[in-house]
Amino acid sequence: MIQLIKGFKDVLPGEIEVWQTVERAAKETFENFGFQEIRLPIVEKSELFSRSIGDTTDIVEKEMYTFEDGKRGHVTLRPEATASVVRSYIQHKMYAQDPIRKFYTIGPMFRRERPQKGRYRQFYQIDAEVFGVDSPYLDAQLIFMLATLLERLKAKDVKAHINSLGCPCCRPNFQKALKELLDSKKEHLCENCLRRSEKNPLRVLDCKVPSCREAVKEAPSILDHLCDECRDHFETVKRVLTENGVDYEVDKNLVRGLDYYTRTAFEVLTTSLGAQNAVAGGGRYDGLVKALGGPEIPAIGFAIGFDRLAEIVAMQQTIEATGPTLYIAPLGEKATEAAAHWTMQLAARGISCETDFGGRSLKNHMKRADKLKATHVLMIGDDELEKGQATLRNMTTREQEDLSLDGLVETLAERLK
Repeated sequence: MIQLIKGFKDVLPGEIEVWQTVERAAKETFENFGFQEIRLPIVEKSELFSRSIGDTTDIVEKEMYTFEDGKRGHVTLRPEATASVVRSYIQHKMYAQDPIRKFYTIGPMFRRERPQKGRYRQFYQIDAEVFGVDSPYLDAQLIFMLATLLERLKAKDVKAHINSLGCPCCRPNFQKALKELLDSKKEHLCENCLRRSEKNPLRVLDCKVPSCREAVKEAPSILDHLCDECRDHFETVKRVLTENGVDYEVDKNLVRGLDYYTRTAFEVLTTSLGAQNAVAGGGRYDGLVKALGGPEIPAIGFAIGFDRLAEIVAMQQTIEATGPTLYIAPLGEKATEAAAHWTMQLAARGISCETDFGGRSLKNHMKRADKLKATHVLMIGDDELEKGQATLRNMTTREQEDLSLDGLVETLAERLK
Protein backbone atom coordinates (compact mmCIF):
# COMPACT_ATOMS: atom_id res chain seq x y z
CA MET A 1 0.00 0.00 0.00
CA ILE A 2 1.34 3.42 -0.98
CA GLN A 3 1.14 5.93 1.88
CA LEU A 4 1.58 9.68 1.93
CA ILE A 5 5.02 11.22 2.48
CA LYS A 6 6.05 11.95 6.06
CA GLY A 7 5.49 15.60 6.86
CA PHE A 8 2.42 15.84 4.64
CA LYS A 9 -1.19 15.21 5.63
CA ASP A 10 -4.67 14.54 4.29
CA VAL A 11 -7.42 16.83 5.56
CA LEU A 12 -10.36 14.46 5.75
CA PRO A 13 -14.11 14.93 6.17
CA GLY A 14 -14.63 15.42 9.88
CA GLU A 15 -11.66 17.83 10.00
CA ILE A 16 -12.25 19.76 6.79
CA GLU A 17 -15.40 21.35 8.28
CA VAL A 18 -13.18 23.21 10.76
CA TRP A 19 -10.91 24.34 7.93
CA GLN A 20 -13.90 25.56 5.94
CA THR A 21 -15.16 27.48 8.97
CA VAL A 22 -11.77 29.18 9.39
CA GLU A 23 -11.54 30.01 5.69
CA ARG A 24 -15.06 31.49 5.56
CA ALA A 25 -14.38 33.61 8.66
CA ALA A 26 -11.06 34.85 7.23
CA LYS A 27 -12.58 35.82 3.88
CA GLU A 28 -15.53 37.59 5.52
CA THR A 29 -13.34 39.44 8.03
CA PHE A 30 -10.76 40.57 5.50
CA GLU A 31 -13.39 41.75 3.05
CA ASN A 32 -15.08 43.69 5.88
CA PHE A 33 -11.81 45.61 6.13
CA GLY A 34 -11.57 46.26 2.38
CA PHE A 35 -9.20 43.47 1.31
CA GLN A 36 -9.38 41.71 -2.07
CA GLU A 37 -8.42 38.10 -2.72
CA ILE A 38 -5.38 37.33 -4.89
CA ARG A 39 -4.38 33.82 -6.06
CA LEU A 40 -0.76 33.10 -6.83
CA PRO A 41 1.33 30.21 -8.24
CA ILE A 42 2.97 27.84 -5.78
CA VAL A 43 6.20 27.76 -7.84
CA GLU A 44 8.38 30.85 -8.26
CA LYS A 45 11.95 31.58 -9.35
CA SER A 46 14.28 30.72 -6.46
CA GLU A 47 15.86 34.18 -6.66
CA LEU A 48 12.59 35.72 -5.45
CA PHE A 49 12.93 34.04 -2.07
CA SER A 50 16.70 34.39 -1.70
CA ARG A 51 16.36 38.13 -2.31
CA SER A 52 13.28 38.65 -0.14
CA ILE A 53 13.82 36.21 2.75
CA GLY A 54 17.63 36.42 2.71
CA ASP A 55 20.48 34.10 1.66
CA THR A 56 21.58 33.50 5.26
CA THR A 57 18.20 32.47 6.68
CA ASP A 58 17.47 28.86 7.63
CA ILE A 59 14.57 28.90 5.17
CA VAL A 60 16.76 29.64 2.15
CA GLU A 61 19.82 27.70 3.31
CA LYS A 62 18.12 24.49 4.47
CA GLU A 63 14.36 24.37 4.08
CA MET A 64 13.31 25.27 0.54
CA TYR A 65 12.15 22.72 -2.03
CA THR A 66 14.28 23.90 -4.95
CA PHE A 67 14.88 22.12 -8.25
CA GLU A 68 16.24 22.87 -11.70
CA ASP A 69 13.68 23.57 -14.41
CA GLY A 70 15.64 23.36 -17.65
CA LYS A 71 16.55 26.69 -19.19
CA ARG A 72 14.42 28.50 -16.63
CA GLY A 73 17.05 27.80 -13.98
CA HIS A 74 16.18 27.05 -10.37
CA VAL A 75 12.59 27.25 -9.18
CA THR A 76 11.17 26.79 -5.69
CA LEU A 77 7.94 25.67 -4.09
CA ARG A 78 6.96 28.81 -2.21
CA PRO A 79 7.95 28.74 1.48
CA GLU A 80 5.82 31.81 2.26
CA ALA A 81 3.41 34.14 0.45
CA THR A 82 4.62 37.70 1.02
CA ALA A 83 7.35 37.60 -1.63
CA SER A 84 4.90 36.28 -4.22
CA VAL A 85 2.35 39.00 -3.43
CA VAL A 86 5.05 41.68 -3.73
CA ARG A 87 6.30 40.16 -6.99
CA SER A 88 2.78 40.26 -8.44
CA TYR A 89 2.23 43.84 -7.24
CA ILE A 90 5.42 44.94 -9.02
CA GLN A 91 5.11 42.79 -12.17
CA HIS A 92 1.57 43.96 -12.95
CA LYS A 93 2.40 47.58 -12.06
CA MET A 94 -0.56 47.77 -9.70
CA TYR A 95 1.02 50.84 -8.11
CA ALA A 96 0.48 52.76 -11.38
CA GLN A 97 -3.31 52.43 -11.07
CA ASP A 98 -3.46 52.97 -7.33
CA PRO A 99 -0.48 52.38 -5.01
CA ILE A 100 -2.80 51.65 -2.07
CA ARG A 101 -3.84 48.01 -2.36
CA LYS A 102 -5.04 45.43 0.17
CA PHE A 103 -4.73 41.74 -0.63
CA TYR A 104 -5.32 38.42 1.07
CA THR A 105 -4.51 34.90 -0.08
CA ILE A 106 -5.00 31.44 1.38
CA GLY A 107 -3.07 28.37 0.30
CA PRO A 108 -0.27 25.82 0.76
CA MET A 109 3.38 26.63 1.49
CA PHE A 110 6.33 24.21 1.51
CA ARG A 111 9.37 23.87 3.76
CA ARG A 112 11.67 20.91 4.17
CA GLU A 113 11.61 21.08 7.97
CA ARG A 114 11.86 18.17 10.39
CA PRO A 115 8.27 16.89 10.71
CA GLN A 116 6.84 17.14 14.22
CA LYS A 117 3.52 17.79 15.94
CA GLY A 118 1.90 20.87 14.46
CA ARG A 119 4.65 21.35 11.85
CA TYR A 120 4.31 19.96 8.33
CA ARG A 121 6.36 20.12 5.15
CA GLN A 122 3.24 21.20 3.29
CA PHE A 123 1.44 23.65 5.51
CA TYR A 124 -1.19 26.29 4.90
CA GLN A 125 -1.19 30.01 5.53
CA ILE A 126 -3.71 32.82 5.54
CA ASP A 127 -1.84 35.88 4.34
CA ALA A 128 -2.79 39.59 4.30
CA GLU A 129 -0.71 42.40 2.78
CA VAL A 130 -1.22 46.18 2.42
CA PHE A 131 0.76 48.45 0.09
CA GLY A 132 1.08 52.21 -0.13
CA VAL A 133 0.29 53.31 3.47
CA ASP A 134 2.92 54.12 6.10
CA SER A 135 0.55 55.32 8.83
CA PRO A 136 0.69 53.80 12.35
CA TYR A 137 -3.12 53.74 12.25
CA LEU A 138 -2.92 51.08 9.54
CA ASP A 139 -0.48 49.04 11.64
CA ALA A 140 -2.94 49.07 14.52
CA GLN A 141 -5.87 48.33 12.21
CA LEU A 142 -4.10 45.26 10.82
CA ILE A 143 -3.47 43.88 14.33
CA PHE A 144 -7.09 44.73 15.26
CA MET A 145 -8.32 42.87 12.16
CA LEU A 146 -6.31 39.81 13.19
CA ALA A 147 -7.75 40.02 16.72
CA THR A 148 -11.25 40.36 15.25
CA LEU A 149 -10.81 37.19 13.18
CA LEU A 150 -9.64 35.22 16.23
CA GLU A 151 -12.56 36.55 18.25
CA ARG A 152 -15.05 35.53 15.55
CA LEU A 153 -13.53 32.04 15.60
CA LYS A 154 -13.84 31.95 19.42
CA ALA A 155 -10.10 31.31 19.71
CA LYS A 156 -9.12 31.69 23.37
CA ASP A 157 -5.78 31.92 25.17
CA VAL A 158 -4.30 34.15 22.46
CA LYS A 159 -2.42 37.42 22.91
CA ALA A 160 -0.68 39.88 20.60
CA HIS A 161 3.01 40.64 21.18
CA ILE A 162 4.30 43.82 19.54
CA ASN A 163 7.60 45.63 19.12
CA SER A 164 9.21 48.31 16.99
CA LEU A 165 12.25 47.52 14.85
CA GLY A 166 13.09 51.15 14.26
CA CYS A 167 14.30 52.37 10.88
CA PRO A 168 17.62 52.55 8.97
CA CYS A 169 18.41 55.76 10.88
CA CYS A 170 18.04 54.47 14.45
CA ARG A 171 18.63 50.72 14.12
CA PRO A 172 22.46 50.84 13.67
CA ASN A 173 22.98 52.14 17.23
CA PHE A 174 20.91 49.26 18.59
CA GLN A 175 22.74 46.70 16.46
CA LYS A 176 26.04 47.98 17.78
CA ALA A 177 24.90 47.61 21.41
CA LEU A 178 23.47 44.15 20.70
CA LYS A 179 26.67 43.03 18.95
CA GLU A 180 28.71 44.03 22.01
CA LEU A 181 26.52 41.86 24.23
CA LEU A 182 26.65 38.89 21.85
CA ASP A 183 30.45 39.10 21.66
CA SER A 184 30.53 38.67 25.44
CA LYS A 185 28.19 35.65 25.29
CA LYS A 186 29.75 33.68 22.43
CA GLU A 187 30.36 30.56 24.52
CA HIS A 188 26.58 30.30 25.13
CA LEU A 189 25.47 30.72 21.51
CA CYS A 190 24.62 27.89 19.12
CA GLU A 191 26.53 27.49 15.86
CA ASN A 192 23.80 29.25 13.85
CA CYS A 193 23.73 32.21 16.20
CA LEU A 194 27.51 32.57 16.14
CA ARG A 195 27.20 33.04 12.39
CA ARG A 196 24.15 35.29 12.75
CA SER A 197 25.88 37.49 15.31
CA GLU A 198 28.39 38.51 12.63
CA LYS A 199 26.01 38.92 9.67
CA ASN A 200 22.69 39.94 11.25
CA PRO A 201 22.73 40.12 15.08
CA LEU A 202 18.98 40.85 15.32
CA ARG A 203 18.23 37.28 14.25
CA VAL A 204 19.88 35.91 17.40
CA LEU A 205 16.97 37.35 19.37
CA ASP A 206 14.64 35.03 17.45
CA CYS A 207 16.54 31.80 18.20
CA LYS A 208 14.61 29.07 20.06
CA VAL A 209 17.67 27.24 21.46
CA PRO A 210 17.45 27.49 25.30
CA SER A 211 21.09 28.55 25.80
CA CYS A 212 20.68 31.34 23.23
CA ARG A 213 17.43 32.53 24.78
CA GLU A 214 19.14 32.66 28.17
CA ALA A 215 22.10 34.54 26.69
CA VAL A 216 19.94 37.33 25.25
CA LYS A 217 17.87 37.91 28.39
CA GLU A 218 20.14 40.86 29.16
CA ALA A 219 20.01 42.15 25.59
CA PRO A 220 19.42 45.88 25.17
CA SER A 221 15.99 46.96 24.01
CA ILE A 222 15.63 48.52 20.61
CA LEU A 223 12.89 50.68 22.13
CA ASP A 224 15.66 52.60 23.97
CA HIS A 225 17.32 53.45 20.66
CA LEU A 226 14.35 54.65 18.57
CA CYS A 227 14.49 57.99 16.81
CA ASP A 228 11.69 60.47 17.52
CA GLU A 229 9.68 59.51 14.42
CA CYS A 230 9.83 55.77 15.16
CA ARG A 231 8.99 56.36 18.83
CA ASP A 232 5.94 58.48 17.91
CA HIS A 233 4.87 55.82 15.38
CA PHE A 234 5.04 53.03 17.98
CA GLU A 235 3.28 55.09 20.66
CA THR A 236 0.42 55.74 18.25
CA VAL A 237 0.13 52.02 17.45
CA LYS A 238 -0.06 51.18 21.17
CA ARG A 239 -2.58 53.93 21.88
CA VAL A 240 -4.93 52.90 19.06
CA LEU A 241 -4.76 49.23 20.09
CA THR A 242 -5.61 50.17 23.68
CA GLU A 243 -8.47 52.42 22.59
CA ASN A 244 -9.92 49.55 20.55
CA GLY A 245 -9.66 46.90 23.25
CA VAL A 246 -6.84 44.76 21.79
CA ASP A 247 -4.99 42.74 24.44
CA TYR A 248 -1.27 43.11 23.72
CA GLU A 249 2.15 42.92 25.32
CA VAL A 250 5.29 44.82 24.33
CA ASP A 251 8.05 42.26 23.67
CA LYS A 252 11.51 43.81 23.25
CA ASN A 253 12.94 40.58 21.84
CA LEU A 254 10.37 40.25 19.05
CA VAL A 255 12.26 40.84 15.80
CA ARG A 256 12.26 40.32 12.08
CA GLY A 257 15.89 39.83 11.13
CA LEU A 258 15.84 41.23 7.59
CA ASP A 259 16.92 44.73 6.63
CA TYR A 260 13.74 45.73 4.85
CA TYR A 261 11.60 45.25 7.97
CA THR A 262 10.95 48.54 9.76
CA ARG A 263 9.02 49.76 12.76
CA THR A 264 6.03 47.66 13.79
CA ALA A 265 6.49 43.92 14.25
CA PHE A 266 3.93 41.64 15.87
CA GLU A 267 3.01 38.05 16.66
CA VAL A 268 -0.04 36.36 18.12
CA LEU A 269 0.84 33.64 20.62
CA THR A 270 -1.30 30.97 22.25
CA THR A 271 -0.93 28.84 25.36
CA SER A 272 -3.12 26.10 23.87
CA LEU A 273 -0.54 24.26 21.75
CA GLY A 274 2.46 23.80 24.01
CA ALA A 275 5.84 24.65 22.47
CA GLN A 276 4.37 25.51 19.06
CA ASN A 277 2.86 28.72 20.40
CA ALA A 278 2.95 31.16 17.45
CA VAL A 279 -0.33 31.40 15.53
CA ALA A 280 0.40 34.46 13.41
CA GLY A 281 3.19 36.93 12.76
CA GLY A 282 3.80 40.00 10.70
CA GLY A 283 5.31 43.41 10.42
CA ARG A 284 6.03 46.47 8.37
CA TYR A 285 8.47 45.92 5.48
CA ASP A 286 8.81 49.32 3.87
CA GLY A 287 11.97 48.34 1.97
CA LEU A 288 10.87 45.12 0.27
CA VAL A 289 9.03 46.50 -2.78
CA LYS A 290 12.10 48.52 -3.75
CA ALA A 291 14.45 45.61 -2.95
CA LEU A 292 12.57 43.44 -5.47
CA GLY A 293 12.76 46.01 -8.26
CA GLY A 294 9.69 48.14 -7.64
CA PRO A 295 9.28 51.78 -6.58
CA GLU A 296 9.79 52.92 -3.00
CA ILE A 297 6.39 52.01 -1.56
CA PRO A 298 5.68 51.17 2.10
CA ALA A 299 4.01 47.88 2.98
CA ILE A 300 2.89 45.77 5.93
CA GLY A 301 1.42 42.30 6.28
CA PHE A 302 1.02 39.16 8.31
CA ALA A 303 0.61 35.40 7.92
CA ILE A 304 -1.52 33.04 10.00
CA GLY A 305 -0.60 29.39 10.43
CA PHE A 306 -3.80 27.81 9.10
CA ASP A 307 -3.03 24.34 10.51
CA ARG A 308 -2.43 25.68 14.02
CA LEU A 309 -5.43 28.00 13.97
CA ALA A 310 -7.67 25.13 12.83
CA GLU A 311 -6.33 23.02 15.70
CA ILE A 312 -7.16 25.77 18.21
CA VAL A 313 -10.65 26.23 16.79
CA ALA A 314 -11.28 22.47 16.91
CA MET A 315 -10.20 22.37 20.57
CA GLN A 316 -12.51 25.18 21.60
CA GLN A 317 -15.69 24.56 19.63
CA THR A 318 -17.48 21.64 18.03
CA ILE A 319 -18.03 22.00 14.28
CA GLU A 320 -19.86 19.11 12.68
CA ALA A 321 -20.52 18.33 9.05
CA THR A 322 -23.95 19.35 7.83
CA GLY A 323 -26.05 16.69 6.15
CA PRO A 324 -28.14 16.91 2.97
CA THR A 325 -31.40 18.81 3.05
CA LEU A 326 -33.21 15.84 1.48
CA TYR A 327 -32.69 12.12 1.30
CA ILE A 328 -34.87 10.25 -1.20
CA ALA A 329 -35.72 6.70 -0.11
CA PRO A 330 -36.89 4.71 -3.18
CA LEU A 331 -38.49 1.27 -2.89
CA GLY A 332 -38.53 -0.60 -6.20
CA GLU A 333 -36.85 -0.27 -9.57
CA LYS A 334 -39.18 2.38 -11.02
CA ALA A 335 -39.00 4.40 -7.81
CA THR A 336 -35.18 4.24 -7.94
CA GLU A 337 -35.22 5.60 -11.50
CA ALA A 338 -37.50 8.44 -10.41
CA ALA A 339 -35.28 9.14 -7.39
CA ALA A 340 -32.22 9.43 -9.65
CA HIS A 341 -34.04 12.01 -11.79
CA TRP A 342 -35.35 14.02 -8.83
CA THR A 343 -31.95 14.04 -7.08
CA MET A 344 -30.24 15.57 -10.11
CA GLN A 345 -33.00 18.12 -10.71
CA LEU A 346 -33.15 19.22 -7.07
CA ALA A 347 -29.36 19.50 -6.77
CA ALA A 348 -29.37 21.70 -9.89
CA ARG A 349 -31.90 23.96 -8.11
CA GLY A 350 -29.64 24.36 -5.10
CA ILE A 351 -31.13 21.70 -2.80
CA SER A 352 -28.55 19.38 -1.22
CA CYS A 353 -29.95 15.96 -2.05
CA GLU A 354 -28.89 12.32 -1.62
CA THR A 355 -30.34 8.93 -2.47
CA ASP A 356 -29.24 5.29 -2.64
CA PHE A 357 -29.43 3.01 -5.66
CA GLY A 358 -28.68 -0.23 -3.83
CA GLY A 359 -32.22 -1.50 -3.33
CA ARG A 360 -32.34 -0.96 0.44
CA SER A 361 -35.36 -1.65 2.61
CA LEU A 362 -37.21 1.34 4.05
CA LYS A 363 -35.67 0.63 7.47
CA ASN A 364 -32.16 0.70 6.01
CA HIS A 365 -32.94 3.83 3.99
CA MET A 366 -33.95 5.58 7.23
CA LYS A 367 -30.75 4.43 8.93
CA ARG A 368 -28.78 5.81 5.99
CA ALA A 369 -30.65 9.13 6.16
CA ASP A 370 -29.91 9.34 9.91
CA LYS A 371 -26.22 8.61 9.32
CA LEU A 372 -26.04 11.35 6.70
CA LYS A 373 -27.88 13.75 9.05
CA ALA A 374 -30.52 14.50 6.39
CA THR A 375 -33.12 17.00 7.58
CA HIS A 376 -35.92 15.56 5.40
CA VAL A 377 -36.67 12.20 3.78
CA LEU A 378 -38.88 11.66 0.73
CA MET A 379 -40.29 8.11 0.74
CA ILE A 380 -41.45 6.73 -2.60
CA GLY A 381 -42.29 3.18 -3.74
CA ASP A 382 -43.53 1.71 -7.00
CA ASP A 383 -47.09 1.65 -5.58
CA GLU A 384 -46.88 5.37 -4.65
CA LEU A 385 -45.67 6.11 -8.18
CA GLU A 386 -48.85 4.53 -9.51
CA LYS A 387 -50.95 6.64 -7.14
CA GLY A 388 -49.04 9.82 -8.06
CA GLN A 389 -47.87 10.76 -4.55
CA ALA A 390 -44.86 10.55 -2.21
CA THR A 391 -44.44 11.08 1.53
CA LEU A 392 -42.13 13.80 2.92
CA ARG A 393 -40.88 13.38 6.48
CA ASN A 394 -39.29 16.07 8.65
CA MET A 395 -36.54 14.23 10.52
CA THR A 396 -36.49 16.78 13.34
CA THR A 397 -40.22 17.01 14.14
CA ARG A 398 -41.10 13.52 12.74
CA GLU A 399 -44.11 15.08 10.97
CA GLN A 400 -45.11 13.62 7.60
CA GLU A 401 -47.16 14.89 4.68
CA ASP A 402 -48.20 13.49 1.29
CA LEU A 403 -47.09 15.39 -1.81
CA SER A 404 -48.38 15.12 -5.37
CA LEU A 405 -45.86 13.95 -7.95
CA ASP A 406 -47.16 16.63 -10.34
CA GLY A 407 -44.61 19.44 -10.10
CA LEU A 408 -42.83 17.59 -7.26
CA VAL A 409 -39.37 19.04 -8.01
CA GLU A 410 -40.67 22.61 -7.96
CA THR A 411 -42.70 21.95 -4.80
CA LEU A 412 -39.68 20.50 -2.95
CA ALA A 413 -37.35 23.21 -4.21
CA GLU A 414 -39.70 25.88 -2.88
CA ARG A 415 -40.46 24.04 0.38
CA LEU A 416 -36.87 23.17 1.29
CA LYS A 417 -34.84 26.11 0.02
